[in-house]
Amino acid sequence: MELKQTLREFTKQGRGLLATNYYNVETLHGVLKAASDLNEPIILQLTKSSIDYMGLETAVNLGRSGLKQFGVTGWIHLDHGGSVELAHKCLDAGFDSVMIDGSELPFDENVAITQEVVELAKQYKAHVEAELGFVAKLGQSTEGAGFTQPNEAKDFVEKTGVDALAIAIGTAHGFYKSEPKLQLELLQEIASVTPSTLVLHGSSGVPHDQVQKAISLGICKINLATEIKNIFMKTLQDRLRSNEEIDLRKVFPVATEAVTELVKTKLLMVKNENHATTIL
Repeated sequence: MELKQTLREFTKQGRGLLATNYYNVETLHGVLKAASDLNEPIILQLTKSSIDYMGLETAVNLGRSGLKQFGVTGWIHLDHGGSVELAHKCLDAGFDSVMIDGSELPFDENVAITQEVVELAKQYKAHVEAELGFVAKLGQSTEGAGFTQPNEAKDFVEKTGVDALAIAIGTAHGFYKSEPKLQLELLQEIASVTPSTLVLHGSSGVPHDQVQKAISLGICKINLATEIKNIFMKTLQDRLRSNEEIDLRKVFPVATEAVTELVKTKLLMVKNENHATTIL
């Protein structure tokens, strides 16, 4: 099933689709083992920094071969693409979906760059995500430009034809200094005026019950990145403090297993069985 169709179906069912970033073969395998064990689909995400680290061809081939190896239904997505050029390169490399992030641009400029990527992606029959509103990135203050407004979301989707829209309803990238409070009434208003799939960025550290409520009100794609990096590195650091093993093939698996257990909890969360409701 194509990603667009899957997201539409899941939105109707009131359940989510987890989108996880991967940074190397260990984090990738940790994610895919969880998806395989639970027989759940997943979106695999790559940022520009991860592409630069691994190389575009290596990164996408790792994802494709991993999906095949673990027997998982999944898609490869460019997360927070900052330019049309990068989106084009990723589409040429076989990505199923690309995000063009013009959220820090003026509204009209965000519309224009998103329109360009939407038109480009039609040639590849690929899915396109954009962002509207202020979801603070790592190192940025959370006191930014504010939440996504329903009238702007409606206008943005109508003008761009974008498939998915990441909205600002109280989340941020990275960990939170205090428990976030999602603006659920605002989410409901946005969902009522736009047909696009709604995306929640910055889910790391958000209480599961808030995420599940958001899913029941229209969020479908849920991004997870920071917690994956954190649990992998913290587990690895703890392991290295207690032994002098130099064979990384013996040291890394415990951190990979920690990623698997984390992602299992998130996959069960987005399945949303206790909160699912049909979105009309």
